[in-house]
Amino acid sequence: MADSFGPVTPGAREGGRGAAPVDAGTADLREEPIRVLVVDDHALFRRGLEIVLAQEEDIEVVGEAGDGAEAVDKAADLLPDIVLMDVRMPRRGGIEACTSIKEVAPSAKIIMLTISDEEADLYDAIKAGATGYLLKEISTDEVSTAIRAVADGQSQISPSMAAKLLTEFKSMIQRTDEKRLVPAPRLTDRELEVLKLVATGMNNRDIAKELFISENTVKNHVRNILEKLQLHSRMEAVVYAMREKILEIR
Repeated sequence: MADSFGPVTPGAREGGRGAAPVDAGTADLREEPIRVLVVDDHALFRRGLEIVLAQEEDIEVVGEAGDGAEAVDKAADLLPDIVLMDVRMPRRGGIEACTSIKEVAPSAKIIMLTISDEEADLYDAIKAGATGYLLKEISTDEVSTAIRAVADGQSQISPSMAAKLLTEFKSMIQRTDEKRLVPAPRLTDRELEVLKLVATGMNNRDIAKELFISENTVKNHVRNILEKLQLHSRMEAVVYAMREKILEIR
C-alpha cells in the first residue's frame, strides 16, 4: 500500500503537519497497546489500514467489519479502545452505528474516517458520539497519530471540517444573540402575581383564595401567561421566567 491515503492536510494544531502529536514517551507509558476495530465496506482499504497500523508497536488491530451492523456486533464482542469507521456503508451506516456502539461498548471512542466532507455528516457524527472526524485524504502517519490522540482523550477533526464547524458555531451564536434582542413578552402585574404563586407550588384553587379571585379567572391568567411566553406547561413558564429574570424566587 502507498504510504498515504492521499494529500497531506494541515494538522489540527500548528507546529507540524497532520494531527496534533502526542507527548513524547506517551506510547512507552502505555502498558497495553491501543486496541482498534477497523470498519469500512472496502476490504482492500481495511487490509491497507491493518498493514499500516501493524507497524505501530502501541496499536493493535483486533478486528474488522464491513458495515455498521457488523461493527456493532464486533464492538460488543471485542470491546475495542478505538473504532475507526467509515460514514457511508451498506446495511447500516457509520453514523447510525455510532449510538449502538456506544451502548454495547461505552468505553470505545469512535473516529470517522471517510471521504464525505458534507457538513451534515460531520454534525450528525458528533451528535451520535464520534470523537474524531477525519477525511481519507490524510496520510498514514496521521491515522496512527489521531488514534493515539483520541485514546488520550483528545478530539480530532480534519482542518477543513473544523473550519466548517467553527462557521456553524458562529452562525448559532449570532442567531442566539439576535433572538435575545427581541424583548421578553410583557406580563401584567396580575399575571406576575399568579406566576409567583404558581412557582411556590400552589394550585389554582389556592391561588384564587390568595388573590381573592375566582378559580376560573386564575385559569384564564395561566392560559394567557403560557400563550404570551409560547410555552406548554406551568413549570416551563416558571423556568422561563426565572431564566429571563422576569421572576426571581428566593
